Amino acid sequence: MEFDFESEQSIDFQSDLFFMSQALREAGRAYEVGEVPIGAVIVRDGQVIARAWNQVETLKDATAHAEMLALTSAQTAYGDWRLEGATLYVTKEPCPMCAGAIVHCRPDRVVYGAMDPKGGAAGGWINLLQSNPPLNHRCEITMGVMEDECVGILKSFFREAREKKARLKDERGPEEF
Repeated sequence: MEFDFESEQSIDFQSDLFFMSQALREAGRAYEVGEVPIGAVIVRDGQVIARAWNQVETLKDATAHAEMLALTSAQTAYGDWRLEGATLYVTKEPCPMCAGAIVHCRPDRVVYGAMDPKGGAAGGWINLLQSNPPLNHRCEITMGVMEDECVGILKSFFREAREKKARLKDERGPEEF
């Protein structure tokens, strides 16, 4: 049996690494301002068309997840709500809210770093991006890209938050918490 290498679409993992590193930079921005460090970039035709980081606390908006903000920005940049041909890179597996928005925006692919077995909606807890019966769109999923780095920034953030809370509790006394 002959195999036609020219027609086989392959995933360019060098690009995945590059664009996930860009999403990690966005996560770093969130970390610096005390937000849960999740970052996202959206790429079309090899170019970043949108980038965002979690801003739930900053904007006082429960829907201001990195993915949601990146999707909105990409739609504006692209001039259409349909993001066909695009890839979303995000440092943590999308939640059900974000996965629903992703399905409606129709990117071809979602690439994420850290899996979320308790609340992820791209294969960790449930899979809305490739549901059966299918929703109006299905996305190709690549998981675990730069997983150690993506998990590491989240662990560091939550460890520091717990330590800060413990210090405040010690300084103020338990009755204030």
